[in-house]
Amino acid sequence: MGFATEKLGQWTAEREFKVEAERTKAYAAATNDPIPAHTAGDVAPPVFAVVPVWDALVEAMAGVVPEEALFSVVHGEQDIYYRKPLVPGSLVRSRAAALGVHVKPSGTTVVTKAETRDETGDLLVEQYFVAFFRGFSDGDSAGEQAPDHRLSDATKTAEPVATVTQQLDTDQTFRYAEASGDNMPMHLDADFAKSVGLPGIIIHGLCTMAFTSWAVVHSLGGDDPSRLRRLAVRFSKPVLPGQEITTNIWKSGESDGVVTYAFETTNPDGDLVIKDGLAELAS
Repeated sequence: MGFATEKLGQWTAEREFKVEAERTKAYAAATNDPIPAHTAGDVAPPVFAVVPVWDALVEAMAGVVPEEALFSVVHGEQDIYYRKPLVPGSLVRSRAAALGVHVKPSGTTVVTKAETRDETGDLLVEQYFVAFFRGFSDGDSAGEQAPDHRLSDATKTAEPVATVTQQLDTDQTFRYAEASGDNMPMHLDADFAKSVGLPGIIIHGLCTMAFTSWAVVHSLGGDDPSRLRRLAVRFSKPVLPGQEITTNIWKSGESDGVVTYAFETTNPDGDLVIKDGLAELAS
């Protein structure tokens, strides 16, 4: 059975979400985030923006995916644009729509977009969730691609402007699951993880992304999260609890008061766990 390309562009109903300070502080703690505005609960951490929209993203994506393919899903990319900060105490509304299905010999990629707005309708965050369904290559491609954020080889010829090494804790997945609401068993149950071919429990991809977000804001953004305009990653390899990760960041451009940085993150063996990372900061 092919993917339901006729459902592309159909938005879910809006979902309301109250941004609570204790929840955003818990998210910061679950990702070892040291940014003062995050630990104090003044502003939600950047990747917390996924929490209010997650159910809508999954609903929209699942609407175009054959049921038998759902359990073959791999989170491929996440790309978040920040228009205004998520502030604790606010009520936000989110919706999502699948926009593209792209069939390849190895599987099919589904591109889903979500929007989060405040009570007046102003856009706060828009983001793209790219999922890959291994081994499913039936049907035709249709719709939009996700925005590009590839890291060029030319950018990497320069010296990094920052290198950040971070330690993930052995209980990281359990703390992140509680703070984010993502209780997928591959992050919590070692036996299940091994049954699907993993070496054991793996860190949530979005948790790893959250680590890279505060690496950028802390090292290059002066601990000011309001300067972050965009954060995009491609997930390359799982991170394991207790591992150390290192993020190298290069300046790749500057225009209209926004500085663009490219980055990639490796594990202790030098394997890429995040590639094609991109961050935009207001200068």
